[in-house]
Amino acid sequence: MIQMILTDLDHTLLREDGSISDTTLDVLAACRKQRIKFAIATARYWIGAERYIALLKPDYEITTDGTLIHAAGRCIYSCEFSEDETNRIVRSILDLTPRAEITVAAGKTVYWNSRRISESEKLRKAVYNDYCAELKVNANKIVAELPDEAIAHEIADRTACKMQCYRGERWYAFLPRESGKIAAIKALSKHSGIILEDIVAFGDDSNDIDMLRMCGKGIAVANAVPQVLCISDEVTLSNDQDGVANWLRGHCLQQENSSMQ
Repeated sequence: MIQMILTDLDHTLLREDGSISDTTLDVLAACRKQRIKFAIATARYWIGAERYIALLKPDYEITTDGTLIHAAGRCIYSCEFSEDETNRIVRSILDLTPRAEITVAAGKTVYWNSRRISESEKLRKAVYNDYCAELKVNANKIVAELPDEAIAHEIADRTACKMQCYRGERWYAFLPRESGKIAAIKALSKHSGIILEDIVAFGDDSNDIDMLRMCGKGIAVANAVPQVLCISDEVTLSNDQDGVANWLRGHCLQQENSSMQ
């Protein structure tokens, strides 16, 4: 029996224009009335997901590529670099690409060496930092815009961290080796008391593969990358066709109706 819904945001729950349909909101509300917990799992920083969190009001928020979990405004899980590791990665990026734009997330705070912060939809609440002085924080995630993936791999090798690339972007993330959606979801399962077999997960990109494999049901939206389509248990409609809501309507809501008969 499904007790928790866990979904990625971009290209999955969100439409391509960044909106959430009324259909999706209505179906999620109906699932919540059946006491099914709802959680998001996104690569976005917390501040980049904040407006969706305010709209969706999830029970749990896995953000920052699985390095943070918040529930009811409280941090219940954090996977982070030490202060020394944080500064070593930033220095390595700047050594190889001196003009690189870099974002550093430490909890809900994001530092960014861009003069266009106010123009950013996702990171307008970031704090400007030119990284001339060492940071006094333990970063959860460090992201840099780099010329190519080879440089990203070199930085990850130099600093012994995990590297993550994103669909159609030149932004590369550097994460603690032990981080990821697997670790976060295991922590969430333990905290919530809901076993993995009772969680249904939705995703579209390669960084969702582990999440879809480990949960009881792993559902790909039709617009997912081929690797995700291949490993999913089922494929629903695309994000622009409200694929997540369509699957939930046919399974979670049907699940309740069947139990009442």
